Amino acid sequence: MNYIEIGGEATLHASQIGVGCMRFNRLTMTEAVDYLNHTQQLGINFFDHADIYGKGSCETLFGRALKQTSIEREQLIIQSKCGIQPGFYDSSKAHILASVDQILHRLGVDYLDILALHRPDALIEPEEVAEAFKLLRESGKVKFFGVSNFHPLQIELLKKTLPSDIPLVVNQLQFGLMANHMVAEGIHVNRYEAEAINRDGYALDYARLHQMTVQAWSPYQHMTEGLFIDQPEFPEINALLSELADKYQTTKTGIVTAWNQRHPANIQTLAGTMTKERLTEIANSSHIVLSRADWYALYQASGHVLP
Repeated sequence: MNYIEIGGEATLHASQIGVGCMRFNRLTMTEAVDYLNHTQQLGINFFDHADIYGKGSCETLFGRALKQTSIEREQLIIQSKCGIQPGFYDSSKAHILASVDQILHRLGVDYLDILALHRPDALIEPEEVAEAFKLLRESGKVKFFGVSNFHPLQIELLKKTLPSDIPLVVNQLQFGLMANHMVAEGIHVNRYEAEAINRDGYALDYARLHQMTVQAWSPYQHMTEGLFIDQPEFPEINALLSELADKYQTTKTGIVTAWNQRHPANIQTLAGTMTKERLTEIANSSHIVLSRADWYALYQASGHVLP
C-alpha cells in the first residue's frame, strides 16, 4: 500500500486508497467487523464518512463494529463531513458544532482527524466557519479541516478568515478516468472545444499549489452514466483496460485506480465498495505506475482528443 501525507501534514500519514463509507450500512454487524479487519490486512487506514450517509446509520454501525475489533483508534484516520440538510445547506457555526458532537457520538470516538464541509453553501459566513473550526480544534474534537466540492475562490474566501495555523488540507472532488474534465480543461487551454470549459476553477492546479490533497470520489463511474467497467456501452475504454491489465498484471479496476494515482497531484482514491474482494483488487494496484504513454492512451480512450 502506498501512503501519502494529507495536506503535507506528517501526522496525517494515510493510505493512498481510502474507504468511502457511504454504503457502510448495507453490511450486517458481522460483515462490518470482518470488513474492518480486512482493511487492516490491506494496509488501509483512512475512512471517509458524512453525517448524511444513511442519515447517520453508517457512522453508527462503523463505530459499533470498530469496538468489536482489536483496531486502536489511533491507528486510523477518520474523516467526516457535515453541512447538508434536507432541502438546504447549512455551514453556520451552530450547525457545524452540533454536527460534530453528533458525529463523534455515533462513531463512538473522542475526535475526528479531519472535518470537511460537504458542499458549498451560498449563504456561508466565513467568519462563523472560522469560529467553529477554532472552537473544535481548541476542544480537541477535530484536528484538521477541509472542504468537499469547493472551487478555489470558495476556498480562498474561507481561508481569509481562518488563522494561518488552521490549513484546509483536503478538497473532495469527483475524479476518475471517465470523470476527467479537470484534466481536459487544463489540456485545452486557449481552445474553443467543450473540453476547454472551466467548470471548477482549475481545482487540481490549485490543490498542487497549496498542498491540498484531492480526494477522488466515485472514481469508477462515468461522470453521468454510472459504472463503466465491463459495461457494453463503453467498448473502447474497456478494450484498452483489458490490454493494460494484462500488461501490468492487474485488473481493469486496478488500471483505473492506477490512472488516478499516476497524476502528480498525489490524489487519494476513495473506494466505496463494501465487497472485500473488490477492495483487495483496488488496494493491490496502489503500487502500479503507468507510463505516460499508457496514461494518455487511457485519457484519449475515455473520449478526449489531444489538441
